[in-house]
Amino acid sequence: MKKLINHIKIHVGTRFGFICLLLSSYWLKSLWAYVVDFNLDLSGPYQFFIALINPLPIALLLIGLALYVKNTRLFYILAISIYLILFGWLFSNAVYYREFSDYISISTMMATSSVSAGLGEAALKLFRVWDVVYFLDFIALILAFQRKKIPYDHQAFEKKTSLAITAFSVLFFSCNLFLAEIDRPELLTRGFSNTYIVRALGLPAFLAYNANQTYSAEKDRSDATAADLEPVQTYIQEHYAQPNEHYFGIAKGRNVIYLHLESLQQFIIDYKLNIDGTEYEVTPFLNSLYHSNSTLAFSNFFHQVKAGKTSDAETMMDTSLFGLNQGSFMVQYGGTNTQQAAPYLLNQLAGYSSAVFHGNSGSFWNRNNTYKQWGYNYFFDQSYFSELTPENSFQYGLNDKIMFADSIQYLELLQQPFYAKYITISNHYPYTTSLIGDDIGFPLAQTEDETINGYFATANYLDAAIKAFFDYLKASGLYEKSIIILYGDHYGISNSRNPDLAPLLGKDPQTWSEFDNAMLQRVPYMIVIPGMTQGQIIDTYGGEIDALPTLEHLLGIKADQFLQVGQDLLSKDHQQIVAFRTEDSFVTPKYTSYAGRIYYTESGLEITNPDQTTLAEIEAIREAVNKQLASSDAVQTGDLVRFYDNGLADNDARLYSYIDSLQTQLDIEEQLGQHSTSLYHQNADKTTVDLFYAPTYLELHPTATPSTSTSENP
Repeated sequence: MKKLINHIKIHVGTRFGFICLLLSSYWLKSLWAYVVDFNLDLSGPYQFFIALINPLPIALLLIGLALYVKNTRLFYILAISIYLILFGWLFSNAVYYREFSDYISISTMMATSSVSAGLGEAALKLFRVWDVVYFLDFIALILAFQRKKIPYDHQAFEKKTSLAITAFSVLFFSCNLFLAEIDRPELLTRGFSNTYIVRALGLPAFLAYNANQTYSAEKDRSDATAADLEPVQTYIQEHYAQPNEHYFGIAKGRNVIYLHLESLQQFIIDYKLNIDGTEYEVTPFLNSLYHSNSTLAFSNFFHQVKAGKTSDAETMMDTSLFGLNQGSFMVQYGGTNTQQAAPYLLNQLAGYSSAVFHGNSGSFWNRNNTYKQWGYNYFFDQSYFSELTPENSFQYGLNDKIMFADSIQYLELLQQPFYAKYITISNHYPYTTSLIGDDIGFPLAQTEDETINGYFATANYLDAAIKAFFDYLKASGLYEKSIIILYGDHYGISNSRNPDLAPLLGKDPQTWSEFDNAMLQRVPYMIVIPGMTQGQIIDTYGGEIDALPTLEHLLGIKADQFLQVGQDLLSKDHQQIVAFRTEDSFVTPKYTSYAGRIYYTESGLEITNPDQTTLAEIEAIREAVNKQLASSDAVQTGDLVRFYDNGLADNDARLYSYIDSLQTQLDIEEQLGQHSTSLYHQNADKTTVDLFYAPTYLELHPTATPSTSTSENP
């Protein structure tokens, strides 16, 4: 033992040995934080391995800079100083995370009041007994130096050796990034979640990543002026679609409930999966809504997302502004840009309260910050619902039936009228892994692609979850007081897999075209208005950008007073031009341009030699698409809403907190007393939780044979 101690002492007594000592200490503290303080949502040995190594590369690079210093005293001062900075960043985030379930961003640090809230007085309340672990090495180092157990090394490091260590740390980080990209492609370009960055690359890399995002956003913002707003306002005025008098205001004063149908495509509506001669209706309940006299259903409604995917869909549905051409608006701008989103507008104009329900982490797509800018009063994320287990969840969060069931206790306390959004996740790639036990029952398709095979089963599960929620709405009395809107956020089967899907759609894979790919970008969009008897299936061409103006007019609110580039789908003035973010891609009732090819929309025939009239018409459509996208981009990247004055009060995001929303609801309930408009109060202060029931597939189909779930990783 004495020999071992002497051996360690000799190596720690060298400059490189001291660097390794600090590096090891930082590495162990990082792993402690990963396990004890952060929720990295690790899944599988591969992600565990990446998290295990990611504190090392950048820490070695930074602490190793001290090796370039020849002076002995300055070497030790610099090495310890860099180590202290790394430790301070780690520990500050550990404390901050306990309060905000997120990591400290550049914008948070610039907002000094937010930082003091997270790291000032709150730090004392958030301190834990086990935090002493973070400081044990300091005590050991001080004692070691005092007792000269760590001798000073006066021999300077050779420059070429220092360069070799720097080069190794850079190579190490490159390997770390390569492994992270394998686990999560487009990790840095799409910016899914702060948690994903920390899990893959560590806290220092997250700071650099966030700094770059903040710089890009601030540069665009600082270059913008009020004058940039003028052409946008001109565009909006010229393209405003007057409301249809037949529908204007028919849902005025009703609760608004959005049901976000993850990855659900339009082709699944009315689809029956044929297995060995037996037909299985995939979405029987959604089909009944689609054909209901109480539903305005749209057969040519397209998603318009790009890299931001789900976040792009949310952005368009809530703001009638597009996501970005690259990356996610919610990640890059959502936490800082001024917005006049649906929850804010309805609160200002009609006294609506608002909430989002989602079974995933609140930081995914930066929702926990973006929703504050959008004016959501409450955000009930994964932390408000049942504890995740292998039986009730998968890597993207809680299964839908359980999320709906757990949400009732919060939904019934919302003051009416309310604007509530439910983001489902179970119909998410890889589809079959999200169903376990009795909810496995719907048969798998029989193709060579396991992703396609499971898609129909998870869509059926989603359908059952939606039906259970509708049954609750009817039993609780909320149904007749609400307008319920259901929409698919984006494609579920990617274009690369579509040829394998083709036979199930009655198509020949050999003749599958880009037109077929374009048509599969259609997603469900249904507006259910209980009590209405004039529902119909509408063939108007439109997209997610048009949803908010449509809703506003149904609620009796003129949309021309807002910075929104979409048009009311029910208006006779709607132009029926669907712009895609992919270059030179669009759909109209007459022409479809997709992936560099042009088609007649009605027949699907490719236009290979257009005449001058056709060219002129297509060029006019291109110009309209480009103007719409450019107008939206100007608002989004320039933060132009801050210059816009339509008489509404400013939305102060600092007033929102999603930490203890249930207690906030209860406090409001008590303050309002007999003036409360919540369902809970209207039900004589009795809960309606027991009214929600979601039978499993095998309960509904006791003779069915459970299907086998696959385990393909995304």
